[in-house]
Amino acid sequence: MPITVWGLAIAQALLMSGNILLVSVSALIGQQLAAEAWQITLPVACQFAGLITATLPAAHLMQRLGRKTGFVLGNLFGLLGAWVALQGLVATSLGLFACGTFLTGIAIGVGQQYRFAALEACDSGQHARAISLVMAGGVLAAVIGPNLAIWSQHWHDASAYAGAFYGLLGLYAVALLLILLLPLPAATVVAPGERVRSYGELFRQPLLLAAVASGMIGYGIMVLLMTATPLSMAHHSHDFPDTALVIQWHVLGMFVPSFFTGHLIRRFGTRSVILWGCATLLLSVAASLSGIGFWHYWWGMLWLGAGWNFTFIGATHLLSRCYRPAEKARVQGINEFLVFTAAALGSLFAGQGVTLLGWTGLNLFAVPWILLVLMLIWRLNTQEPVAA
Repeated sequence: MPITVWGLAIAQALLMSGNILLVSVSALIGQQLAAEAWQITLPVACQFAGLITATLPAAHLMQRLGRKTGFVLGNLFGLLGAWVALQGLVATSLGLFACGTFLTGIAIGVGQQYRFAALEACDSGQHARAISLVMAGGVLAAVIGPNLAIWSQHWHDASAYAGAFYGLLGLYAVALLLILLLPLPAATVVAPGERVRSYGELFRQPLLLAAVASGMIGYGIMVLLMTATPLSMAHHSHDFPDTALVIQWHVLGMFVPSFFTGHLIRRFGTRSVILWGCATLLLSVAASLSGIGFWHYWWGMLWLGAGWNFTFIGATHLLSRCYRPAEKARVQGINEFLVFTAAALGSLFAGQGVTLLGWTGLNLFAVPWILLVLMLIWRLNTQEPVAA
C-alpha cells in the first residue's frame, strides 16, 4: 500500500480525534450556554452546516488545484475554528462558540476527501482496502478524542471544557504539518471536449441512488443517536466519564471493523456488507430500547458504530463505480453534500428529539429509515455491487 494512503490514515485519525472531541463536549457546552431547548445542539448543527458548506467547493477546488492545496486550506480553517470556539466558551457566548464549530466543520468537510484521495493514490484492485485503511485511522481517534476531553478538563480555569480546544489546536497543527510532507495526487486534467453527465443522468443509475441513500441514512441515523446519547445519559444521571467511555467505544465500533471491511467487500461483495450494516443498526436500536443502564448505552453505541462502518465504507465503494474521471468532483461533491446534510439534520433534531420523543421514541424513529436503505440495496442487481 503506498505511503500516501498510510499518511492519509494518520491525517484521518487526527481529524476524527478533533471531531470526536467536539461531539463529546459540544452538546454539553450548548446545554450550559443555551437559553432555550432547541439551542442545545446548535453548536453541533453549526459544525455540520460548515461541513456541508465545504463539500461541493472542496471537491471542485481539489480537482482544479490538487489535493495538497485543498487539505492545507482545510486544516487552516480548523485552527481558526478551534481558536474562535475557545474565545466563545471563555466569553460564555453561544453565538461565538457556534461560529467556531462552523469553521471547524469546514475543516472536517474538507477532510472527508481523504478517502477519495486514497483511491487516487493506488490502483483499482486496492480501492476497498485503501478506503478501509484510511477509515481505520479512526481507531486512534477513539483513544485520543474522548480521553483528551477528560484530561483537558483542568487545563483552563474559566471552564471545564475550554482546555479541550487547546488540544484541538494541537491536533490541527500536527495534521497541517503531515499534509505538507505527504506526496498527494495532483490536479485532475480533463480532456478537452470530454462529456460530463448532468445530475439527472447520473442519478438515473440505481447504483448511485443506492450508494448515496446508504451513506445519507447510515450517517444521519448514526449522528442523530450519537449526539443524543450524552444528553440522554446525563438525564438518567450517568456522570461525564461514563458518557465519554460510551462515546469512545462507539468510535471504536465505527473504525475497528475497518481493518477487515475491505476484505469482506472483496470476499462477499459490497451489497452484502451494506445489508449487514443495516442489520447491525437495527441491533443497535434493539439494545438501546432494552434499558437505560450504562451497558445498554454501551452496547447500543457499539453496534451503532459498527453498522455505520459497513454502510458508509460500502457506500463509498459503490460510489467509486458510478462516475468517469471528468465527473469525479461532481459526484463526490454532491454525495458529500447530501450525506452531511442528513448528518446535520440528525444533529439538529437530536436535542429536540430527546425532549419530544424521549430516548425510546428517538430510537424507534430510526427504524423505518434503516429499512428503506435495506430495501434499496436488496433491490440492486447482485452483479453490479460485487467487487471484481
